[in-house]
Amino acid sequence: MGFTRHIVPATLLQGDELTAAMVGIGMNFGAAPRPDANIEDTLLASSIEGLERDDLRVLAILVSWIGVHGSTINADRLTALVDAQPSARVRAFWSAIAKWRSKDRRFVRLAKVYRGPRVDLLPVGTGFQIERAGEDPRFAGSALRVPANALRDRVGDVLTPRELVRKHRAYRCRVMLGPSYRADMWAELEADPNLTAAELARRTYGSFATAWQAKQDFLLLAGQATPSPETA
Repeated sequence: MGFTRHIVPATLLQGDELTAAMVGIGMNFGAAPRPDANIEDTLLASSIEGLERDDLRVLAILVSWIGVHGSTINADRLTALVDAQPSARVRAFWSAIAKWRSKDRRFVRLAKVYRGPRVDLLPVGTGFQIERAGEDPRFAGSALRVPANALRDRVGDVLTPRELVRKHRAYRCRVMLGPSYRADMWAELEADPNLTAAELARRTYGSFATAWQAKQDFLLLAGQATPSPETA
């Protein structure tokens, strides 16, 4: 049977699983972490929790995380994930994030996932709160209207890069190799060098070709013989 690539996870993280994943990627909640949780899966699920279920605490920590760790996001995959979302609020949020991070040209396509009127963060009172306190500067002029006092931004809410690089294998590989599918594949191979190229691609949402090459390079550096495509 041929390999079929999937970008979107079969199920979205929710509840305790989402909390564990958020802790796993460096968000400080009072829960045990899910080791090496997929970064983009967790970011998307967190934004849905924040925007669709009005969980401002989750949304605040998510935005703080992006402010600290945004350069390690696989922007291509995140854009594909967000573009597939039916929620206009979620798409508006990520379009606003892309505007905030506009100096990072990888987010240009993400800014285009929402093209509509500005969306209010709060179900009621957004305009009143903005009149009193102004807009959150991270979202000013973007697709999402956020009062300045709605989303707290505290340094202690997320791990520092120095801390997270010691705790999350894929994050560390992204720091070394760049935020890519290949980096995530390298992290998976460090955990299990016996993964086939097909399984490696499935676990990381990448292409078979990228997984095949990553495994070849990994085995080369490990001093092992390169397998044939049929046995990979």
